[in-house]
Amino acid sequence: MRTKTFASQADLQDKQVSFTRLSDNAYAYTAEGDPNTGIIIGDDSVMVIDTQATPAMAQDVIRRIREITDKPIRYVVLSHYHAVRVFGASAYAADHVIASRDTYDLIVERGEQDKASEIGRFPRLFRNVESVPPGLTWPTITFQGAMSVWLGRLEVQLLQLGRGHTKGDTVAWIPSQRILFSGDLVEFDATPYAGDAYFQDWPHTLDKLAALQPVALVPGRGAALTGPEQVAAGLAGTRAFISDMWREVKAGADAGKNLNAVYKEVYAALQPKYGRWVIFDHCMPFDVTRCYDEATRYADPRIWTAERDRQMWETLES
Repeated sequence: MRTKTFASQADLQDKQVSFTRLSDNAYAYTAEGDPNTGIIIGDDSVMVIDTQATPAMAQDVIRRIREITDKPIRYVVLSHYHAVRVFGASAYAADHVIASRDTYDLIVERGEQDKASEIGRFPRLFRNVESVPPGLTWPTITFQGAMSVWLGRLEVQLLQLGRGHTKGDTVAWIPSQRILFSGDLVEFDATPYAGDAYFQDWPHTLDKLAALQPVALVPGRGAALTGPEQVAAGLAGTRAFISDMWREVKAGADAGKNLNAVYKEVYAALQPKYGRWVIFDHCMPFDVTRCYDEATRYADPRIWTAERDRQMWETLES
């Protein structure tokens, strides 16, 4: 049998970018299911949440920021450690790069392997990869639990509310306006990538996001969500996917089925409901593999390498 094209290597079509104003201070840079970037403009400076995959790609974000303000970009926030979120950081020349301590530890543990893995999976998102400086993107400030950053009189809270997409997930919250930047803890009409996830924790973390009662939410992928109904739909969709995946995989693992058998059954079970979501075929092998690991013998995600990626893909998709 023929093997599907590896991951998203065949996805080369440009996406239409939207730059959505959520308030006088908050904007969302989105692109039809590609990774999003959040922008917060305070009294005296700008904060960027997630950077795009390369400095060359970050230039389009900077161009749009400069159309509305000339205030300096002082802060870059990493919602988590994945290369597609962090390797554009150098373009902003920010004073500080902020991440959770758990995210810092993950960069130390697996940053190099993740970089090679992600570039191999999704070449379109790493166009002009030569613009990435040597080495990794390192935080200059780390925190545990919560910290506030004041952009003049505007408070931005950085919160680590629980494990989900990774163990280091950070959200940015403007409490005075109830606007939330969720990173990949929430996706909208886009398949959650869960290769480094904690499936049993993720729904509980989403409950904590919901408890903030956001009136607008910028997900990791998909359109910006405005109004309580859209926000609730984004949270519910992500929760349903993660819960359905865990239920189906756990049932197969408990029945003693191997990963190959479980993958085929879970794909068939989830495709009718979620198959139209962006990057469904890309994510499913990684998601099922991690979920099967968690349901069997690996409490923490194993490191993905370029070699492991291809071995897994050929095993499951052939």
